[in-house]
Amino acid sequence: MAGMESWSPVMQTVPTPPKRLRAEDLRQMKDKTPIVSLTAYTASVAERLDNHAELLLVGDSLAMTIYGLDSTVGISLDTMIAHGAAVVRGSKRACIAIDLPAGTYEESAQQAVETARRAVEETGAEAVKLEGGVAMADQIAAIVAAGIPVFGHIGLLPQHAEGPGGFRVQGRDDDAFQAILEDAKAVEAAGAFATVVEATVEPLARAITETISIPTIGIGASAACDGQILVVDDILGLYSAFKPKFVKRYVQLGEAVERAAAEYAADVRARRFPGPDHVYGDGPGAAAKDETVKGAL
Repeated sequence: MAGMESWSPVMQTVPTPPKRLRAEDLRQMKDKTPIVSLTAYTASVAERLDNHAELLLVGDSLAMTIYGLDSTVGISLDTMIAHGAAVVRGSKRACIAIDLPAGTYEESAQQAVETARRAVEETGAEAVKLEGGVAMADQIAAIVAAGIPVFGHIGLLPQHAEGPGGFRVQGRDDDAFQAILEDAKAVEAAGAFATVVEATVEPLARAITETISIPTIGIGASAACDGQILVVDDILGLYSAFKPKFVKRYVQLGEAVERAAAEYAADVRARRFPGPDHVYGDGPGAAAKDETVKGAL
């Protein structure tokens, strides 16, 4: 109409949520882009890692890093599920895999499927991880047949390291070299989408990567692997019980935590904390302020 200004709607762009990476996406990265992987155990840490890692593993290493146990053995499925759900909630982009704890899958294919189904249904994780090659091929195949992606784990098997071989570099002699290579082939044939290769001699990890068609994720293995994984507490300098040769510390947060605690303790003992900025000073009769307190102890 005459005299009326023209009007056009303002188009608002709604950000598209990031696409969650799936197991098949990682499988397709073989021989293309190195896969960045880290462990994560909490929502807050998962949120910080999410933009930088294609794969976040809720590792049973939390038995040691979070709960102070001497090994990964002894953590329960319920505990793994609680941490797995937290990591899923804290992340939006990374593919999430969750470790099946020792004793929850080795007995039979049926047990493995039941455990895996609980793990993914109660956490929202994409995949499960279990240790073993030839000996666990039936379990891997059964879980995959049930529609659940499996992340393999060969080489050093922490859940079984109290037995022969222990926490030692794997594949140093011809028999061990060939046995772990056969483990890799068995994991691939059973349908795993990728596999960890842990603490092996470098030529073995390289040979596995060149032999199988699924991605290899190295830890103490080889730069030739299709990706790498480390325990997040190790790269942050938070876990100090021991430091394997293959760990690179990118920051020393453990020392920073101690410094912060010491400064806090000094402030409390000197009554410098809390100061005026940290207390609610208005009493009865003062003008009301709409303050929201969000926190918990």
